[in-house]
Amino acid sequence: MNTKLSFKSFLPFFFCFAIGNAQELLTLENAVKIGLENNYEIKIADNNLKIDKTNVAIGNAGMLPSLSAVATDNNSILNTSQTRSDGTTVNLKNAKNNNLNYGVALDWTIFDGLKMFAKYDQLKELQNMSDAQLKMTIINKVSNVNSVYYDLIQEQQKLSDLDSTIIISQKRLEFTKNRYTIGKGSKLDVLNAQVDLNTDLGNLLKEKQTYSNAKTLLNQILARDLNADFKVSQGINVDRKLQLAELMALAEKQNPELEMQIINKKVSELELKQIKGERYPTIKLNSGYNFNDTKSSLGFTTQSSARGLNYGFSASLNLFDGDAQNRNEKIAKMQVDNSKLQIDQQLIQLRSNLTVAFQVYLTNLDLIDLEANNTAISKQNLEITAEKFKIGTITSVEFRAAQLNYINSRIRLSSAQFQAKLSEITLRELAGNLNF
Repeated sequence: MNTKLSFKSFLPFFFCFAIGNAQELLTLENAVKIGLENNYEIKIADNNLKIDKTNVAIGNAGMLPSLSAVATDNNSILNTSQTRSDGTTVNLKNAKNNNLNYGVALDWTIFDGLKMFAKYDQLKELQNMSDAQLKMTIINKVSNVNSVYYDLIQEQQKLSDLDSTIIISQKRLEFTKNRYTIGKGSKLDVLNAQVDLNTDLGNLLKEKQTYSNAKTLLNQILARDLNADFKVSQGINVDRKLQLAELMALAEKQNPELEMQIINKKVSELELKQIKGERYPTIKLNSGYNFNDTKSSLGFTTQSSARGLNYGFSASLNLFDGDAQNRNEKIAKMQVDNSKLQIDQQLIQLRSNLTVAFQVYLTNLDLIDLEANNTAISKQNLEITAEKFKIGTITSVEFRAAQLNYINSRIRLSSAQFQAKLSEITLRELAGNLNF
């Protein structure tokens, strides 16, 4: 019976039964596309932006005149008694009176202390605020999809590594059985090999469950059928060229949260302008064309009608309002000051987050290099151990230790790559340049 053992039989056969070839390949680009199309928060933010775009109108700021049609019809039935200047008395029961007035009226505020212009600018800034909110929602969504997607790649790699170690354990069991059959091995070696194989199979089952749960989570984030089956791409590529100074510069220009604080300051300043506008007079033009028809059962004139144009203007100036104007201006100024402080606070927080995230990013890059070196060393160690195990100079337990060192180093390498990718995603999210 041939008891020779080749280490080549131990080499990983990724996903021998963990993932089928018939599954749909879901790329990261497609996952992001599906997530952006289906996400409810993005749809709501987009609708809010459309609302604010619609609100940006000079009429909404009070710059246009108002034109209205008016009609009034007053009727009465009265028992009337009149004593005239000549001493005659006239009595009339159920006297009918009618006054019909209709026409069009125009009102136009031509000056209000420039409040209307500040209001129009404020509406545009509110639109910019909704635009920044939509951008932040999209970036958060893309970041979430990226994180879960790369976690799936990591779990997929773990399945591959565990599948590989099962193949090695199966070969080891086969080898120890053969040696025991020809009398060169012990029953204890066979039992140990069987126990280790069962342990590996149990770990694989647990990992399959974890992988399945991660797929369900991604389907949930993409707002599609939770049972949709798919596989993800293999390998995690980390951008090693990120520079902290460049990220800082980008973040100060396009970080959505910082951008929203800057817009909020502009909105507060425009609110202050509108309040200050209350100190100036308000001038309005008014005009109209009216028709009037009056009928009376009793009186010197029983019927009259008139029509014509009326026009004029009105002006008003607040002289005293219980000091409300001064209070409102003080409050508005403090709100502007608060918005400035919020910008400074957000900027410091952003720089701090970027600095911490960048240090984590650098550490994770070093861990990738370290674990890659460990994997190469543990692979060589396994190859040497396999040869010694083949000729019987080391025990089965020692071979198992070398096997676990190799598999664990591969899992740690995969984990280091995933953590580094998360750091990269975090940095890009803070800088506001996460691709979508």
